[in-house]
Amino acid sequence: MEMHSKKEGSLKTDESEDEVEDQSPIEQVALTVPTTDDPDLPVLTFRMWVLGIASCVLLAFLNQFFFYRDNPLSITAITAQIAVLPLGQFMAATLPTKKIRFPGTKWHFTLNPGKFNMKEHALITILASAGSGGVYAVDIVTIMKSKYFYNIKMHPLAGWLLAVTTQMLGFGWAGLFRRFLVESAYMWWPANLVQVSIFRALHEKEKRQKGGLTRLQFFMLALTCSFAYYIIPSYFFGTLSTVSIACFIWKNSVVAHQIGSGLKGLGIGSFGLDWTVIGSQYLGSPLASPWFAIANTMVGFFIIVYVITPITYWGNVYNAKKFPIYSSGTYDITGNTYNITRVLRDSEFDNYGYEHYSKLHLSTFFAITYGVGFAALAATLSHVLLFHGKDIWRQTKASMTNEQVDVHTRLMKKNYNPVPQFWFLILLVIVLGLAIFTCEGFGGKLQLPWWGVFLACGVAFLFTLPVGIIQATTNAQPGLNIITEYIIGYLNQGKPFANVTFKTYGYISMLQALTFLQDFKLGHYLKIPPRSMFLVQVLGTLVAATVYFGTAWWMIESVDGLCDTSKTGNLWTCPVDSVFYSASIIWGVIGPKRMFGNLGLYQNCNWFFLMGALAPVPVWYLSKLFPNVKWIQLINMPVLIGATAVMPPANAANFISWGTAGFIFNYIIFRRHKQWWSRNNYILSGALDAGVAFLGVLCYFALQRNEGLNLTWWGGLSEGDHCPLANCPTAPGVKVDYNPSCPVF
Repeated sequence: MEMHSKKEGSLKTDESEDEVEDQSPIEQVALTVPTTDDPDLPVLTFRMWVLGIASCVLLAFLNQFFFYRDNPLSITAITAQIAVLPLGQFMAATLPTKKIRFPGTKWHFTLNPGKFNMKEHALITILASAGSGGVYAVDIVTIMKSKYFYNIKMHPLAGWLLAVTTQMLGFGWAGLFRRFLVESAYMWWPANLVQVSIFRALHEKEKRQKGGLTRLQFFMLALTCSFAYYIIPSYFFGTLSTVSIACFIWKNSVVAHQIGSGLKGLGIGSFGLDWTVIGSQYLGSPLASPWFAIANTMVGFFIIVYVITPITYWGNVYNAKKFPIYSSGTYDITGNTYNITRVLRDSEFDNYGYEHYSKLHLSTFFAITYGVGFAALAATLSHVLLFHGKDIWRQTKASMTNEQVDVHTRLMKKNYNPVPQFWFLILLVIVLGLAIFTCEGFGGKLQLPWWGVFLACGVAFLFTLPVGIIQATTNAQPGLNIITEYIIGYLNQGKPFANVTFKTYGYISMLQALTFLQDFKLGHYLKIPPRSMFLVQVLGTLVAATVYFGTAWWMIESVDGLCDTSKTGNLWTCPVDSVFYSASIIWGVIGPKRMFGNLGLYQNCNWFFLMGALAPVPVWYLSKLFPNVKWIQLINMPVLIGATAVMPPANAANFISWGTAGFIFNYIIFRRHKQWWSRNNYILSGALDAGVAFLGVLCYFALQRNEGLNLTWWGGLSEGDHCPLANCPTAPGVKVDYNPSCPVF
């Protein structure tokens, strides 16, 4: 089906007039994004809907399926972006072109409006990205239903509504921030440049120079190499995924394993030769992040992991030596795994059981990550206020005027009708009503009252703009999960499901709003009609949420040992859900008052709020005092402080490998070989992602699904098997139940 969304009389345009600037002020955008548009290209075509929805469903199923694995495999939308191209071209070559008119109207449609074009390809990819983005609410379903977590019965309709409403709630206010985060030339969303580069390589005709490769040829060569190589670390030689040199040299030393392990320790001397480690789903591709953001992240990582963590651990702060140096687990006073059943009664906190058992203890690193999470959020607000406050105020005033904008915004305003604001408001009212029904209905098992839904929306709305500015300029995103857990933990104590539900509505509605805006920016770069973008994003989100929920429900019901971390060799350990479960205990069952209040073990972590709020001030002052010293302005305290927000489940090997690759490509090559970088960097990033995704799916279904085909030699073991002592305590007399290999000191 073909529908036109352009204004009448629009013509093919390019912005090269003398009176306006014809390039973006951001160098990476100017090198990557074309400044031309053809508004006559059809977008909402039959083949777009067929290929887009099919891609969305397939990626949603595969990503949720592999999400539960010990080493989760994330299949990005780039995979679908590549796979649908020949299918779209085949449909363009074979489908009938006859136009079918609706009787008595001017409306008509055709199954084949002509050549398969970049804009419909982009909409297919956006539908696919809805399927590849994950559904956070499924974690609630998992920890509630799994017998290895809470083992609570749940109505499937409640789970489905929870998945749908959390994914769509943020769309309601995303429209309010379009002017700031989409139309502004300085909000450039670095990750989108990977997509733009691939689209151009796949669709633009390019003459191959003698002795060189076209961008498409380079992409296919890189994809093939990535596909061929990944079989080595994923199947034949698993140790290459994360190599920890210290564990091979000092095989029986707990301290050496703590220092050297890239998965469960500080990662000194560790590295990864696997793209799933280098470009992990936690950090994203290092090729897609600007160098200044990578530098800020790595400085923060080194300070937290190599300065603060050793001092606090070997200084025995919070009885650190009783617990692993790096862990997301929860422990009792003896150093063993915290027995949550002793402090729960009917899924709510039992104070008597708590008083007669033990306070909840964390590894020192895990406690530090909560502190830096507090600091990162406070720093985000003060950083945006100091560095972007004037711009936000100027753009607010400019929204009432016709202030000149950049070339891409001019083209969009000239050729296409915007999405009316009331579309967003109607969607907000509908989804908000369903969210309240989800929480108050079904016997109140989610434990969150109606006012909690409104409060979660308020928190998400407050942070959408400042966090959006950070992400749109650095490709890094400070999370709201900690502050949402903190707020509801104080207001609604002892209720784990209320805590995780509030966190999901507060955090994910902001995340989805930013995802919506990032996709809008991609459409902005590719000149896709905004109303078509809106329709595709909303429908794709609804389909993806349904498939993610259905897949998770099916696996929980049918896969034996799903989320069982005690089973040796189990591929389905649910590492992300284990962290999610631990957080529900810390913030929901025990609560922040008992953890971070006046009588809590970790009350000093509250000082991080103040430190984070003050951290950007000296940077801002120095940038004003020395305006010609450009590197000062590149210090981004929210990114630096929040560098380790994804640890765990991310690990030291992820950061070391990611930072090394980012330094090579976005510092050395960007400065010394800019022409090569501008042609190939983002294309290479997409090719590596796609090659790993294709081979990962093939390898699992062809080899790893049958346990009898798994290799058992030492090189086929994961890095964790070579560093078995990394998670051992070092306090005298502590014998732990979670690792029988640990010696007693």
